Amino acid sequence: MQAWLRANKGFIAFLALFGIFRTAIADYNPIPSGSMHPNLLEGDVVLVNRLAFDLKLPLTDVVLTHLGEPRRGDVVTFSSPEDGTRLIKRLVALPGDTVEMRDEQLIINGKPSRYAEIDQVFETIGPGLTTPAVRLAEETVGGKREIQVLPQIEARRNFGPLVVPAGHYMMLGDNRDNSRDSRYIGMVPRERLIGRAERVLVSADITGNWMPRTERFGMRLH
Repeated sequence: MQAWLRANKGFIAFLALFGIFRTAIADYNPIPSGSMHPNLLEGDVVLVNRLAFDLKLPLTDVVLTHLGEPRRGDVVTFSSPEDGTRLIKRLVALPGDTVEMRDEQLIINGKPSRYAEIDQVFETIGPGLTTPAVRLAEETVGGKREIQVLPQIEARRNFGPLVVPAGHYMMLGDNRDNSRDSRYIGMVPRERLIGRAERVLVSADITGNWMPRTERFGMRLH
């Protein structure tokens, strides 16, 4: 064993440094589902800034100090409070915010979001199954973004009003009617935040021909 360690010490050091880098500084996150359509696609791999919110002890989830505050509109990776699965969603409400949704319209602190239709497309929801999708420009507290709704499928389009507890955040998928988010798993405690997704590193069409989508390489998230 000692001889093997001596022969491979460079590789072992590389693995240790790579682990420290991924768990404390920056990470990558493959996108496996369509819950963030139209902004993130299956096959995208996003760069995650792990220093955006907290400095954590390398190789652990122990928070050493806060470095920054999450903002409404951030695309965030976090561990689900339901089962620990790593998820990526949009942060829509901060601690103390009053949030409700009425027929898809998001209302934050009494201010209704405004919507303008961009396009109508078809969304694949299973092998050989599609459903009409409407893409909308959403202007809300926290900025503007493009979202998607699926009018013909069953979804949780109404909730609240509710107040986001201290130290917690509300997360929603941009694909509002096809996302398991805070409407189902609850608010996300700060200690479960991993980092802010900054941009798409690489992308490939994993649901089609597996060709690279070079036009998405380096695309900044907003």
